[in-house]
Amino acid sequence: MESNTSILWNYYLNCWSMIVIGTDIVDRYFAARVGHRGIKAARAQYDAWRAIAGTAQWKTPQDVKTAHPKASVLKSGRVVFNIKGNDYRLIVVVQYEAGVAMIRFFGSHEEYDKVNAETV
Repeated sequence: MESNTSILWNYYLNCWSMIVIGTDIVDRYFAARVGHRGIKAARAQYDAWRAIAGTAQWKTPQDVKTAHPKASVLKSGRVVFNIKGNDYRLIVVVQYEAGVAMIRFFGSHEEYDKVNAETV
């Protein structure tokens, strides 16, 4: 028979939502572009992504692809999400076992083209 501790641990492992960190990167990006064309729509779509990610239970890259079929899964747990169609890109490092999604970059498609998604 399993101990109460084991049962609780299994419950938490199976029900724990992702912790999203690094949101300040995106907040600073939007704050610097208030009033820019399309920025409100981008913010709304980012907020929707954050709500989904914050309740997700991504255990594998396939879980991410199931939730976001157009996401690009890269090496080292990195995932690139398209925001507002393909106008903006969000690069996240997902630590599946820890249940953490760490935002590393947010920017326009043009700005994204200037960074290395695997090292940013």
